[in-house]
Amino acid sequence: MKQSFSLLMTVLIVFVISSATLYGEVRLPAIFSDNMVLQQKTEVAVWGTSAKNATVKVTTSWNGKSYSAHAGNEGKWKLKVSTPSAGGPYEVTVSGDGKTLKFKNVMIGEVWVCSGQSNMEMPVKGYMSQPNLGSNEDIATSSNPAIRLFTVKKASNLQPQNDFIGTWKNCEPENVSVFSATAYYFGLMLNRALNVPVGLINTSWGGTRIEPWMSEEGFNKFDFVKLPDKNQTGDLSPQTPTVLFNAMVNPMVGFGIKGAIWYQGESNRNEPDKYAQLLPGMIENWRSVWGVGEFPFYYVQIAPFDYGSTGLNSAYLREAQLKASTTIPNIGMATTMDIGEKNCIHPADKKAGSYRLAYLALANTYGKTGFASAGPVLKEMKISGQLVKLTFNNADNGLTSYGKELSCFEIAGANKRFYPAEASIISGGVTLFCPSVAEPVAVRYAFKDFIVGDLFNTEGIPASSFRTDDWE
Repeated sequence: MKQSFSLLMTVLIVFVISSATLYGEVRLPAIFSDNMVLQQKTEVAVWGTSAKNATVKVTTSWNGKSYSAHAGNEGKWKLKVSTPSAGGPYEVTVSGDGKTLKFKNVMIGEVWVCSGQSNMEMPVKGYMSQPNLGSNEDIATSSNPAIRLFTVKKASNLQPQNDFIGTWKNCEPENVSVFSATAYYFGLMLNRALNVPVGLINTSWGGTRIEPWMSEEGFNKFDFVKLPDKNQTGDLSPQTPTVLFNAMVNPMVGFGIKGAIWYQGESNRNEPDKYAQLLPGMIENWRSVWGVGEFPFYYVQIAPFDYGSTGLNSAYLREAQLKASTTIPNIGMATTMDIGEKNCIHPADKKAGSYRLAYLALANTYGKTGFASAGPVLKEMKISGQLVKLTFNNADNGLTSYGKELSCFEIAGANKRFYPAEASIISGGVTLFCPSVAEPVAVRYAFKDFIVGDLFNTEGIPASSFRTDDWE
Protein backbone atom coordinates (compact mmCIF):
# COMPACT_ATOMS: atom_id res chain seq x y z
CA MET A 1 0.00 0.00 0.00
CA LYS A 2 2.84 2.37 0.91
CA GLN A 3 4.58 1.63 -2.38
CA SER A 4 1.38 2.33 -4.36
CA PHE A 5 0.85 5.62 -2.51
CA SER A 6 4.46 6.65 -3.13
CA LEU A 7 4.10 5.77 -6.81
CA LEU A 8 0.88 7.81 -7.03
CA MET A 9 2.52 10.84 -5.40
CA THR A 10 5.48 10.60 -7.76
CA VAL A 11 3.16 10.53 -10.76
CA LEU A 12 1.24 13.55 -9.43
CA ILE A 13 4.44 15.53 -8.83
CA VAL A 14 5.71 14.74 -12.32
CA PHE A 15 2.32 15.76 -13.75
CA VAL A 16 2.36 19.09 -11.88
CA ILE A 17 5.92 19.85 -12.99
CA SER A 18 5.14 18.83 -16.56
CA SER A 19 1.98 20.98 -16.58
CA ALA A 20 3.91 23.99 -15.29
CA THR A 21 6.53 23.43 -17.96
CA LEU A 22 3.97 22.90 -20.70
CA TYR A 23 1.55 25.68 -19.88
CA GLY A 24 3.80 27.96 -17.81
CA GLU A 25 3.11 30.42 -15.04
CA VAL A 26 3.53 34.12 -15.42
CA ARG A 27 7.16 34.92 -14.64
CA LEU A 28 9.44 37.93 -14.95
CA PRO A 29 13.24 38.03 -15.06
CA ALA A 30 15.17 38.87 -11.89
CA ILE A 31 15.63 42.52 -12.85
CA PHE A 32 11.98 42.95 -11.82
CA SER A 33 11.58 42.48 -8.07
CA ASP A 34 10.49 44.17 -4.88
CA ASN A 35 12.49 47.35 -4.14
CA MET A 36 13.25 48.03 -7.81
CA VAL A 37 13.60 51.46 -9.38
CA LEU A 38 11.91 52.22 -12.70
CA GLN A 39 13.13 55.05 -14.91
CA GLN A 40 10.98 58.16 -14.50
CA LYS A 41 8.93 60.01 -17.11
CA THR A 42 9.19 57.47 -19.91
CA GLU A 43 7.71 54.29 -21.36
CA VAL A 44 9.50 51.42 -19.60
CA ALA A 45 9.46 47.88 -20.89
CA VAL A 46 8.11 45.04 -18.76
CA TRP A 47 8.42 41.49 -20.04
CA GLY A 48 8.39 37.85 -19.07
CA THR A 49 6.91 34.45 -19.87
CA SER A 50 3.58 32.73 -19.30
CA ALA A 51 1.46 30.02 -20.83
CA LYS A 52 1.46 30.29 -24.60
CA ASN A 53 -1.24 32.54 -26.06
CA ALA A 54 -2.15 33.75 -22.55
CA THR A 55 -3.10 37.34 -21.75
CA VAL A 56 -0.96 39.06 -19.14
CA LYS A 57 -2.04 42.22 -17.35
CA VAL A 58 0.27 44.70 -15.61
CA THR A 59 -1.25 47.27 -13.24
CA THR A 60 0.70 50.24 -11.85
CA SER A 61 -0.39 51.86 -8.61
CA TRP A 62 0.85 55.37 -9.42
CA ASN A 63 -1.87 55.86 -12.01
CA GLY A 64 -4.17 52.88 -11.49
CA LYS A 65 -3.80 51.91 -15.14
CA SER A 66 -3.66 48.38 -16.51
CA TYR A 67 -1.67 47.30 -19.56
CA SER A 68 -2.17 44.02 -21.40
CA ALA A 69 0.03 41.81 -23.54
CA HIS A 70 -0.66 38.61 -25.43
CA ALA A 71 1.94 35.87 -25.07
CA GLY A 72 3.09 34.21 -28.27
CA ASN A 73 3.42 30.53 -29.05
CA GLU A 74 6.61 30.38 -26.98
CA GLY A 75 4.93 32.04 -24.02
CA LYS A 76 6.93 35.27 -24.27
CA TRP A 77 5.23 38.63 -23.69
CA LYS A 78 6.33 42.24 -23.47
CA LEU A 79 4.63 45.59 -22.95
CA LYS A 80 5.43 49.15 -21.93
CA VAL A 81 4.06 51.15 -19.03
CA SER A 82 4.11 54.91 -18.51
CA THR A 83 6.07 56.18 -15.53
CA PRO A 84 5.50 59.49 -13.73
CA SER A 85 7.97 61.92 -12.22
CA ALA A 86 10.24 60.59 -9.49
CA GLY A 87 8.53 59.31 -6.38
CA GLY A 88 7.25 56.28 -4.53
CA PRO A 89 6.99 53.80 -3.04
CA TYR A 90 4.50 52.17 -5.40
CA GLU A 91 3.34 48.70 -6.36
CA VAL A 92 3.32 46.89 -9.70
CA THR A 93 0.95 43.95 -10.11
CA VAL A 94 1.36 41.33 -12.85
CA SER A 95 -1.37 38.76 -13.40
CA GLY A 96 -1.95 35.93 -15.82
CA ASP A 97 -2.55 32.16 -15.90
CA GLY A 98 -4.54 32.55 -12.70
CA LYS A 99 -1.44 33.74 -10.86
CA THR A 100 -0.70 37.21 -9.53
CA LEU A 101 2.71 38.70 -8.76
CA LYS A 102 2.91 41.90 -6.75
CA PHE A 103 6.13 43.92 -6.65
CA LYS A 104 6.23 46.17 -3.59
CA ASN A 105 8.30 49.15 -2.48
CA VAL A 106 8.90 50.23 -6.09
CA MET A 107 10.46 53.64 -6.65
CA ILE A 108 10.41 55.85 -9.72
CA GLY A 109 13.66 57.70 -10.40
CA GLU A 110 16.97 57.48 -12.26
CA VAL A 111 18.43 54.09 -13.21
CA TRP A 112 22.07 53.53 -14.15
CA VAL A 113 23.94 50.39 -15.24
CA CYS A 114 27.42 50.14 -13.70
CA SER A 115 29.91 47.76 -15.31
CA GLY A 116 33.58 46.90 -15.78
CA GLN A 117 36.33 44.97 -14.05
CA SER A 118 37.74 44.97 -10.51
CA ASN A 119 37.78 48.72 -9.92
CA MET A 120 34.05 48.72 -10.57
CA GLU A 121 33.52 45.50 -8.65
CA MET A 122 35.52 46.68 -5.58
CA PRO A 123 32.99 46.91 -2.72
CA VAL A 124 32.50 49.88 -0.44
CA LYS A 125 34.14 47.94 2.40
CA GLY A 126 37.21 47.39 0.18
CA TYR A 127 39.02 44.24 -0.82
CA MET A 128 41.02 42.13 1.62
CA SER A 129 43.87 44.38 2.86
CA GLN A 130 42.96 46.94 0.17
CA PRO A 131 40.94 49.71 1.80
CA ASN A 132 38.44 52.18 0.45
CA LEU A 133 39.10 55.49 2.19
CA GLY A 134 36.38 56.48 4.63
CA SER A 135 34.39 53.33 4.03
CA ASN A 136 33.47 52.56 7.63
CA GLU A 137 31.74 55.90 8.18
CA ASP A 138 30.18 55.78 4.72
CA ILE A 139 28.71 52.35 5.40
CA ALA A 140 27.50 53.23 8.90
CA THR A 141 25.61 56.29 7.60
CA SER A 142 24.35 54.74 4.36
CA SER A 143 20.69 54.02 5.17
CA ASN A 144 18.70 55.73 2.43
CA PRO A 145 15.24 54.65 1.23
CA ALA A 146 15.74 56.52 -2.05
CA ILE A 147 18.72 54.45 -3.30
CA ARG A 148 18.35 50.84 -4.44
CA LEU A 149 21.09 48.35 -5.28
CA PHE A 150 21.16 45.39 -7.67
CA THR A 151 24.22 43.16 -8.13
CA VAL A 152 24.30 40.66 -10.99
CA LYS A 153 25.82 37.33 -9.99
CA LYS A 154 28.89 36.41 -12.04
CA ALA A 155 28.13 34.09 -14.93
CA SER A 156 29.31 33.42 -18.48
CA ASN A 157 27.61 31.77 -21.43
CA LEU A 158 28.19 31.18 -25.12
CA GLN A 159 24.52 31.88 -25.85
CA PRO A 160 22.46 34.99 -24.96
CA GLN A 161 20.53 34.32 -21.75
CA ASN A 162 17.07 35.52 -20.74
CA ASP A 163 17.75 35.82 -17.02
CA PHE A 164 20.47 36.12 -14.41
CA ILE A 165 20.68 35.86 -10.62
CA GLY A 166 20.22 38.97 -8.49
CA THR A 167 17.62 41.03 -6.65
CA TRP A 168 16.99 44.66 -5.82
CA LYS A 169 18.06 45.53 -2.27
CA ASN A 170 17.46 48.49 -0.02
CA CYS A 171 20.29 50.90 0.72
CA GLU A 172 21.25 49.70 4.19
CA PRO A 173 24.74 49.22 5.71
CA GLU A 174 24.82 45.44 5.26
CA ASN A 175 23.96 45.81 1.57
CA VAL A 176 26.09 48.88 0.86
CA SER A 177 29.22 47.29 2.36
CA VAL A 178 29.34 44.62 -0.35
CA PHE A 179 28.10 46.78 -3.23
CA SER A 180 30.33 48.44 -5.83
CA ALA A 181 31.98 51.50 -4.30
CA THR A 182 32.26 53.34 -7.62
CA ALA A 183 28.60 52.74 -8.36
CA TYR A 184 27.44 53.62 -4.84
CA TYR A 185 29.27 56.95 -4.58
CA PHE A 186 28.12 57.90 -8.08
CA GLY A 187 24.51 57.15 -7.17
CA LEU A 188 24.79 58.88 -3.80
CA MET A 189 25.86 62.15 -5.41
CA LEU A 190 23.07 61.93 -7.99
CA ASN A 191 20.56 61.33 -5.23
CA ARG A 192 21.79 64.33 -3.23
CA ALA A 193 22.04 66.68 -6.21
CA LEU A 194 18.77 65.72 -7.92
CA ASN A 195 16.73 64.76 -4.85
CA VAL A 196 15.24 61.76 -6.64
CA PRO A 197 15.42 57.99 -6.11
CA VAL A 198 18.37 56.29 -7.82
CA GLY A 199 18.63 52.67 -8.93
CA LEU A 200 22.10 51.18 -9.47
CA ILE A 201 22.68 47.91 -11.35
CA ASN A 202 26.19 46.53 -10.80
CA THR A 203 27.29 43.99 -13.40
CA SER A 204 31.06 43.62 -13.17
CA TRP A 205 33.81 41.01 -13.02
CA GLY A 206 37.39 41.63 -11.88
CA GLY A 207 40.24 41.03 -14.29
CA THR A 208 38.08 40.90 -17.42
CA ARG A 209 38.82 42.41 -20.80
CA ILE A 210 36.34 44.52 -22.75
CA GLU A 211 35.59 41.88 -25.41
CA PRO A 212 33.48 39.61 -23.13
CA TRP A 213 31.15 42.57 -22.47
CA MET A 214 30.10 42.99 -26.12
CA SER A 215 27.43 41.07 -27.99
CA GLU A 216 28.18 39.08 -31.12
CA GLU A 217 26.63 41.81 -33.28
CA GLY A 218 29.00 44.31 -31.71
CA PHE A 219 32.00 42.71 -33.42
CA ASN A 220 30.73 43.10 -36.98
CA LYS A 221 33.33 45.78 -37.73
CA PHE A 222 36.15 44.36 -35.61
CA ASP A 223 37.62 41.51 -37.61
CA PHE A 224 40.66 41.43 -35.32
CA VAL A 225 38.54 39.75 -32.63
CA LYS A 226 37.99 36.01 -32.96
CA LEU A 227 34.52 34.98 -31.84
CA PRO A 228 34.14 31.73 -29.90
CA ASP A 229 32.81 28.44 -31.18
CA LYS A 230 29.35 28.24 -29.65
CA ASN A 231 29.55 24.44 -29.58
CA GLN A 232 32.73 24.27 -27.53
CA THR A 233 32.63 22.31 -24.30
CA GLY A 234 34.59 22.42 -21.07
CA ASP A 235 35.40 25.32 -18.80
CA LEU A 236 34.49 28.70 -20.25
CA SER A 237 36.90 31.55 -19.58
CA PRO A 238 35.26 34.85 -18.63
CA GLN A 239 37.73 36.47 -21.05
CA THR A 240 35.99 34.87 -24.04
CA PRO A 241 34.36 37.46 -26.32
CA THR A 242 30.57 37.85 -25.84
CA VAL A 243 30.19 35.52 -22.83
CA LEU A 244 29.66 38.16 -20.12
CA PHE A 245 27.33 40.20 -22.28
CA ASN A 246 25.33 37.02 -22.92
CA ALA A 247 25.03 36.10 -19.24
CA MET A 248 25.29 39.37 -17.30
CA VAL A 249 23.92 42.07 -19.63
CA ASN A 250 21.54 40.51 -22.15
CA PRO A 251 18.95 39.48 -19.50
CA MET A 252 18.31 43.16 -18.70
CA VAL A 253 18.61 44.62 -22.21
CA GLY A 254 15.62 46.88 -22.70
CA PHE A 255 15.11 47.59 -19.00
CA GLY A 256 14.40 51.30 -18.55
CA ILE A 257 17.68 53.11 -17.81
CA LYS A 258 19.02 56.66 -17.93
CA GLY A 259 22.59 55.69 -18.75
CA ALA A 260 25.67 53.64 -17.91
CA ILE A 261 29.03 54.06 -16.17
CA TRP A 262 32.12 51.98 -16.84
CA TYR A 263 35.46 51.34 -15.07
CA GLN A 264 37.64 48.96 -17.09
CA GLY A 265 40.75 48.90 -19.24
CA GLU A 266 43.58 47.54 -17.10
CA SER A 267 43.26 44.10 -18.73
CA ASN A 268 43.48 45.61 -22.24
CA ARG A 269 46.46 47.86 -21.55
CA ASN A 270 48.80 46.11 -24.03
CA GLU A 271 46.47 46.80 -26.99
CA PRO A 272 45.69 50.52 -26.81
CA ASP A 273 45.04 50.98 -30.54
CA LYS A 274 42.41 48.23 -30.54
CA TYR A 275 40.89 49.51 -27.27
CA ALA A 276 40.46 52.98 -28.80
CA GLN A 277 38.12 51.29 -31.28
CA LEU A 278 36.51 48.72 -28.97
CA LEU A 279 35.40 51.14 -26.25
CA PRO A 280 33.20 53.32 -28.49
CA GLY A 281 32.23 50.13 -30.33
CA MET A 282 30.94 48.58 -27.13
CA ILE A 283 29.01 51.72 -26.25
CA GLU A 284 27.36 51.77 -29.67
CA ASN A 285 26.65 48.04 -29.31
CA TRP A 286 24.85 48.51 -25.98
CA ARG A 287 22.89 51.46 -27.31
CA SER A 288 21.86 49.48 -30.37
CA VAL A 289 20.55 46.45 -28.50
CA TRP A 290 18.92 48.50 -25.72
CA GLY A 291 16.80 50.41 -28.16
CA VAL A 292 16.29 53.50 -26.00
CA GLY A 293 18.46 55.92 -27.97
CA GLU A 294 21.98 57.23 -27.46
CA PHE A 295 21.89 57.04 -23.67
CA PRO A 296 24.77 58.73 -21.81
CA PHE A 297 27.85 56.63 -21.10
CA TYR A 298 30.58 57.83 -18.74
CA TYR A 299 33.75 55.99 -17.81
CA VAL A 300 36.76 56.22 -15.51
CA GLN A 301 40.23 56.45 -17.02
CA ILE A 302 42.50 53.80 -15.50
CA ALA A 303 44.71 55.24 -12.77
CA PRO A 304 48.52 55.21 -12.95
CA PHE A 305 50.05 51.99 -11.55
CA ASP A 306 53.44 50.30 -11.74
CA TYR A 307 52.75 47.35 -14.04
CA GLY A 308 56.46 46.40 -14.02
CA SER A 309 58.75 45.82 -16.96
CA THR A 310 56.37 43.57 -18.91
CA GLY A 311 54.03 45.00 -21.50
CA LEU A 312 53.37 48.54 -22.64
CA ASN A 313 53.46 51.71 -20.62
CA SER A 314 49.84 52.04 -19.44
CA ALA A 315 49.86 55.71 -20.48
CA TYR A 316 49.11 54.46 -24.00
CA LEU A 317 45.87 52.87 -22.75
CA ARG A 318 44.98 56.08 -20.91
CA GLU A 319 45.60 57.90 -24.19
CA ALA A 320 43.28 55.47 -25.98
CA GLN A 321 40.58 56.22 -23.40
CA LEU A 322 41.14 59.96 -23.85
CA LYS A 323 40.82 59.63 -27.63
CA ALA A 324 37.65 57.57 -27.29
CA SER A 325 36.00 60.33 -25.26
CA THR A 326 35.52 62.45 -28.39
CA THR A 327 34.70 59.78 -30.98
CA ILE A 328 30.94 59.42 -30.48
CA PRO A 329 28.21 61.60 -28.92
CA ASN A 330 27.05 61.63 -25.31
CA ILE A 331 30.08 60.12 -23.59
CA GLY A 332 32.66 61.45 -21.15
CA MET A 333 35.73 60.39 -19.20
CA ALA A 334 36.62 60.94 -15.55
CA THR A 335 40.34 61.36 -14.91
CA THR A 336 42.14 59.80 -11.93
CA MET A 337 45.75 60.94 -12.49
CA ASP A 338 46.03 62.14 -8.89
CA ILE A 339 44.94 59.00 -7.04
CA GLY A 340 46.96 56.15 -8.57
CA GLU A 341 49.01 53.93 -6.27
CA LYS A 342 52.35 52.50 -7.33
CA ASN A 343 51.83 49.09 -5.74
CA CYS A 344 48.04 48.69 -5.79
CA ILE A 345 45.96 48.61 -8.95
CA HIS A 346 42.84 49.47 -6.92
CA PRO A 347 43.05 53.12 -5.79
CA ALA A 348 41.84 53.55 -2.23
CA ASP A 349 40.20 56.89 -3.04
CA LYS A 350 37.14 55.50 -4.78
CA LYS A 351 35.13 58.66 -4.17
CA ALA A 352 37.29 60.75 -6.51
CA GLY A 353 36.56 58.80 -9.68
CA SER A 354 32.93 58.23 -8.69
CA TYR A 355 32.23 61.88 -7.97
CA ARG A 356 33.86 62.91 -11.24
CA LEU A 357 31.55 60.52 -13.07
CA ALA A 358 28.66 62.17 -11.25
CA TYR A 359 29.86 65.67 -12.26
CA LEU A 360 29.76 64.54 -15.89
CA ALA A 361 26.25 63.15 -15.51
CA LEU A 362 24.93 66.14 -13.57
CA ALA A 363 26.29 68.63 -16.11
CA ASN A 364 25.81 66.81 -19.40
CA THR A 365 22.78 64.60 -18.73
CA TYR A 366 20.84 66.61 -16.16
CA GLY A 367 21.82 70.11 -17.26
CA LYS A 368 23.16 71.30 -13.91
CA THR A 369 25.50 74.30 -13.98
CA GLY A 370 27.83 76.29 -11.73
CA PHE A 371 30.56 73.66 -11.31
CA ALA A 372 33.26 71.96 -13.39
CA SER A 373 32.58 68.55 -14.86
CA ALA A 374 35.84 67.67 -16.60
CA GLY A 375 39.57 68.23 -16.23
CA PRO A 376 41.88 70.33 -18.42
CA VAL A 377 42.34 69.02 -21.98
CA LEU A 378 45.10 70.32 -24.25
CA LYS A 379 43.75 72.91 -26.69
CA GLU A 380 46.84 74.23 -28.46
CA MET A 381 50.63 74.12 -28.39
CA LYS A 382 52.68 77.10 -29.59
CA ILE A 383 56.49 77.03 -29.89
CA SER A 384 58.57 80.18 -29.77
CA GLY A 385 62.30 79.48 -29.73
CA GLN A 386 62.97 77.27 -26.73
CA LEU A 387 59.69 78.17 -25.08
CA VAL A 388 56.54 76.12 -25.43
CA LYS A 389 53.12 77.47 -24.43
CA LEU A 390 50.17 75.16 -23.85
CA THR A 391 46.56 76.25 -23.54
CA PHE A 392 43.70 74.10 -22.28
CA ASN A 393 39.98 73.62 -22.53
CA ASN A 394 37.98 73.16 -19.31
CA ALA A 395 40.17 75.74 -17.57
CA ASP A 396 38.12 78.95 -17.75
CA ASN A 397 38.86 79.63 -14.09
CA GLY A 398 42.53 78.85 -14.48
CA LEU A 399 44.95 76.05 -13.61
CA THR A 400 46.66 75.02 -10.41
CA SER A 401 49.20 72.61 -9.01
CA TYR A 402 48.15 73.38 -5.43
CA GLY A 403 51.45 75.15 -4.79
CA LYS A 404 53.62 72.25 -5.86
CA GLU A 405 56.29 72.38 -8.56
CA LEU A 406 55.01 71.00 -11.86
CA SER A 407 57.20 67.96 -12.42
CA CYS A 408 55.38 65.81 -14.99
CA PHE A 409 56.14 67.66 -18.24
CA GLU A 410 58.78 66.60 -20.77
CA ILE A 411 60.03 68.17 -24.01
CA ALA A 412 61.70 66.54 -27.02
CA GLY A 413 63.34 67.80 -30.17
CA ALA A 414 63.49 66.14 -33.56
CA ASN A 415 65.71 63.41 -32.13
CA LYS A 416 62.71 62.14 -30.12
CA ARG A 417 64.63 62.21 -26.83
CA PHE A 418 62.53 63.56 -23.98
CA TYR A 419 63.94 65.67 -21.15
CA PRO A 420 62.25 66.99 -18.00
CA ALA A 421 60.82 70.46 -18.56
CA GLU A 422 60.64 73.46 -16.29
CA ALA A 423 56.93 74.26 -16.20
CA SER A 424 55.07 77.30 -14.95
CA ILE A 425 51.38 78.09 -14.77
CA ILE A 426 50.57 81.40 -16.38
CA SER A 427 47.36 83.18 -17.26
CA GLY A 428 45.65 81.01 -19.82
CA GLY A 429 47.95 78.01 -19.71
CA VAL A 430 51.37 76.52 -19.00
CA THR A 431 54.82 77.52 -20.32
CA LEU A 432 57.60 74.97 -20.69
CA PHE A 433 61.35 75.31 -21.07
CA CYS A 434 64.21 72.84 -21.20
CA PRO A 435 67.82 74.01 -21.67
CA SER A 436 68.72 70.61 -23.19
CA VAL A 437 66.25 71.04 -26.07
CA ALA A 438 67.19 73.90 -28.39
CA GLU A 439 64.34 73.37 -30.82
CA PRO A 440 61.28 71.81 -29.15
CA VAL A 441 59.05 69.60 -31.28
CA ALA A 442 56.88 67.58 -28.89
CA VAL A 443 55.57 67.65 -25.33
CA ARG A 444 54.42 64.90 -23.02
CA TYR A 445 52.63 65.22 -19.69
CA ALA A 446 52.59 62.45 -17.08
CA PHE A 447 53.11 59.89 -19.82
CA LYS A 448 54.43 57.13 -17.60
CA ASP A 449 53.18 53.85 -16.19
CA PHE A 450 53.08 55.20 -12.65
CA ILE A 451 53.15 58.89 -11.90
CA VAL A 452 51.18 61.29 -9.74
CA GLY A 453 49.65 64.01 -11.87
CA ASP A 454 50.08 67.58 -10.66
CA LEU A 455 48.06 69.70 -13.10
CA PHE A 456 44.45 70.55 -12.24
CA ASN A 457 41.87 73.12 -13.13
CA THR A 458 41.02 75.45 -10.26
CA GLU A 459 37.95 73.33 -9.46
CA GLY A 460 40.24 70.41 -8.61
CA ILE A 461 39.77 68.02 -11.54
CA PRO A 462 43.09 66.70 -12.89
CA ALA A 463 44.33 66.74 -16.47
CA SER A 464 44.77 63.42 -18.23
CA SER A 465 48.22 62.29 -19.26
CA PHE A 466 48.76 63.33 -22.87
CA ARG A 467 51.34 63.76 -25.63
CA THR A 468 51.56 65.90 -28.75
CA ASP A 469 53.59 63.36 -30.77
CA ASP A 470 52.54 60.10 -32.38
CA TRP A 471 55.92 58.40 -32.20
CA GLU A 472 56.12 54.66 -31.65
